[in-house]
Amino acid sequence: MKTARIFVAFVACVLALQIGVAQADTGIAWRHASSGADVDAAFAEARAEAKPVFLYWGAAWCPPCNQVKATIFNRQDFIERSRAFVAVYVDGDSPGAQKLGARFHVSGYPTMLLFNAAGAELTRLPGEVDPARYTEVVTLGMNARRPVKEVLADALAGGKKLGADDWRLLAFYSWGTDEQQLVPRRELPALLQRLAAACPPAQAETATRLRLEALAARDETQAAPHDPAAVARTVALLDDAQASRAQFDVLANSPVEITRALTARGSASRARLLDAFDRALARFEADASLSRADRIGALIARVDLAKIDLTKARRSGAHIAAAGRPPIAPALLADVREQAARADREITDGYERQAVITAAAYLLGEAGLLDESDALLRSNLAKSHAPYYLMSELAGNALQRGDAAAALRWHRQAWEQSVGPATRLQWGARYVAALVDLAPHDAAGVERAASKVLAEAAAEPNMFYERSGTSLRRIGNKLREWNRGNAPGAAWRRFDAQFAGICARLDPADEQRATCNALRAAAPKPRA
Repeated sequence: MKTARIFVAFVACVLALQIGVAQADTGIAWRHASSGADVDAAFAEARAEAKPVFLYWGAAWCPPCNQVKATIFNRQDFIERSRAFVAVYVDGDSPGAQKLGARFHVSGYPTMLLFNAAGAELTRLPGEVDPARYTEVVTLGMNARRPVKEVLADALAGGKKLGADDWRLLAFYSWGTDEQQLVPRRELPALLQRLAAACPPAQAETATRLRLEALAARDETQAAPHDPAAVARTVALLDDAQASRAQFDVLANSPVEITRALTARGSASRARLLDAFDRALARFEADASLSRADRIGALIARVDLAKIDLTKARRSGAHIAAAGRPPIAPALLADVREQAARADREITDGYERQAVITAAAYLLGEAGLLDESDALLRSNLAKSHAPYYLMSELAGNALQRGDAAAALRWHRQAWEQSVGPATRLQWGARYVAALVDLAPHDAAGVERAASKVLAEAAAEPNMFYERSGTSLRRIGNKLREWNRGNAPGAAWRRFDAQFAGICARLDPADEQRATCNALRAAAPKPRA
């Protein structure tokens, strides 16, 4: 118990430092919330001052979170805009964060929500848009007369009551962090296509965004429709520098999905679309008005499109590295090397480094340059405030090579160096999963790691909420898999007893108790 208290105190100090740094760096008056009472106090303040509430859910290690800090939260226009709302920061590793995540239906980092003074959720904000446009979208949400849920209902009823800002609110809603609050994931492509079709002709840019989002969300297993007009429209968009720049986030983040949704493999229309995409993405890559992370993202998209028609096995970095004639053009390969090296050489901001170097390492790996990816990651371990994330990437590179021992070594180090209860549980679950997958006959190693992870989880009061709950379910699933093939009966009896103890310590009135018991009940009976 003493060790647990020391660990909790350490985490609290780290979080307090992080928040202090965030406040000093950004100038935003963040309210740090780690409990329902903290959030309720922020909402009470908002009601008293007739202000909206901006709630940011993030984590210290998360690259997109660091990107938001490096490009949005430090912008003077956003800082000035923040004076008009109550800013609440929920760090995913704070004591009650995962329970708060369940309350607000947030899971992925980062998620940014806007509430009105009465506490109704107005909209979810897309962090991947252009930073200048982000402030516009925040203002759009703050000026909204009603929640996006009501706006959507009116749009589906014919849209006669909607103005231009209402349609823009729908187009710039963060459907990726919706957590199926407005629509089930399987229904999202059809919904977005329906909205695009209903959008008034005067809102052409808004309709285009909705149409692109629909294509990006489409199930890739579905055959591409024969729609020459849609292909021609998309090619024209890509060749229009101004129009494509307005949609760069969707185009750069989902080019493979859009291409597969519109064209068939090996078709002339696909070749035409790929050429147009490469031209547009090359413009984005050279666009100094975009952040470095966005420019690297455009280059990742170019590499991904170069491999779009390869089988899954041949798309891997290891296969490309081993191929005599990789599918990546020499000029593109040289560009990958140059941009990764430039990022490493020029970045001075710690937030930007965490966001960009991880992306650059991924870029190198996707291009088949695994050794160079490793070198970049290794050289940045000491520069990162969350080196365990980089270690996970090193584990992934090792796995691509088929080096199980190195993959396990990096997974173990990442877990050992991770900080924060939710983060440690997540990285611990990854290590346990890797052990089951790569070394299932190491019964002592599996049991030792799983028992330690579960023991740490047992010390946390909100272990079965949101991301922590997902991590525990992952451990449970992997242990069930292990039990079917390699687990000694005695080990399973000890795991069962450990889970029983965890469940028993939970308040019977807490929904976590039922979740824990359900997880235990789903496990196979320990073998004799």
